[in-house]
Amino acid sequence: MDPFTERTPRVVSAVKLLRGAERRKAGRFLAEGENAVTEALASVPVHELFFTANAAARYPDLIEKARVAGVRSSLVTDRAIRALSDTVTPPGVVAVCDLLDMPLDAALSSTTRLLAVPVAIGEPGNAGTVIRVADAVGADAAILAGDSVDPHNGKCVRSSAGSLFHLPIVRERNTDVVLDTLSGAGIQILATAADGEVDLDEADDLLARPTAWLFGNEAHGLDPAVAARADHRVRIPIRGRAESLNLATAASICLYASARVQHRDS
Repeated sequence: MDPFTERTPRVVSAVKLLRGAERRKAGRFLAEGENAVTEALASVPVHELFFTANAAARYPDLIEKARVAGVRSSLVTDRAIRALSDTVTPPGVVAVCDLLDMPLDAALSSTTRLLAVPVAIGEPGNAGTVIRVADAVGADAAILAGDSVDPHNGKCVRSSAGSLFHLPIVRERNTDVVLDTLSGAGIQILATAADGEVDLDEADDLLARPTAWLFGNEAHGLDPAVAARADHRVRIPIRGRAESLNLATAASICLYASARVQHRDS
């Protein structure tokens, strides 16, 4: 059989999933590259796999795994894979998967100890990095609150390095709903702030408690009204001459600090 082209209806249908509105409508998204496709096959329903001849030679085990799992797998042209990709150099393998996000209530439980809550995060690379860090430190979920980027955006999926498939992902546009739900579940809310009243180095007693960390927008930080809802505002001590830390770095430091204390005390 000849490979599918960029005009083949199934390819055309999948290409539409590069747009957020189409992802919401179809309830599906694209996972691109060996790492993401491997994690998708191990974690979620995968409906279709597209691959080039070069990818078939590079990732034979991956493609065989998809076929054994009953995933419809199709050889496509290089032009078709470029249409399916939002990268300059496509890796040659793309899976169509179900969306991953879940309702907020479903992501919380009586054993929830640590949550990453980026608020109004706009850069998909940062969102993916925060999700990756949350996964690395053993957080229970990542909650994208407010007007945040779609975690199924291709850059976010790649930046998460597979972690998007490892922990619950929540999107809730109403930040007040997120804060009310967390407080109602007995989870303390901590916000990063350059002028916070608590120094992270002296916060071990706080960090031992079930915690949701709020991280603000890359350009403007946390909205003052949102920061005011936190139980405590925490500053990260900066001992060098750097003026500040970017969102992903601050999130890494804070989430690691919480995980260190919680696992030490467990």
